[in-house]
Amino acid sequence: MSDTALVVIDMLNSYDHEDAELLLPSVRTVLPRLTSLIERARRSDIEVIYVNDNFGLWRSHHDELLDTVLSGPHADLVDPVRPDENSLFVVKARHSIFYQTPLEYLLRQHGIDTIVLCGQVTEQCVLYSALDAHIRHVGVTVVEDACAHIHRDLAEAALRMMERNMQARIVRSTAVEIF
Repeated sequence: MSDTALVVIDMLNSYDHEDAELLLPSVRTVLPRLTSLIERARRSDIEVIYVNDNFGLWRSHHDELLDTVLSGPHADLVDPVRPDENSLFVVKARHSIFYQTPLEYLLRQHGIDTIVLCGQVTEQCVLYSALDAHIRHVGVTVVEDACAHIHRDLAEAALRMMERNMQARIVRSTAVEIF
């Protein structure tokens, strides 16, 4: 069993929010690299953990969220990265993948001490998740070209902050050495 997991953040998304029009071009750009990253992790038997907003539906579970977004106008952005039967899934309510979720327990249970972050949004959920991982002594790698952003300048600043303040490794998808 590997001590590393790939964490896919908020990719089961309806894009029915105020920043969607700014986010969509970036999602389209990173999608091929993100899809490739997930496929590489699966082939290498690396745990793939999806952590996703619940859209405020506290009865939501993985299948319900997936059905909702696959029936929406942006299903083409979700279908290529959908969880498979071996994927793990955690529902979150706020920006961080750790905030009031069982993720930390799941990681410990699976002997995972390093996470590779991809998904969306670099300057929001990825940033806050990297911080929360750092304070939990979980190693962080951020795949910068597999993370979508709303504002490029804020994403670049967030990546610098993650690297400098949280000791995150910032890499391109072709340089991920763990799979």
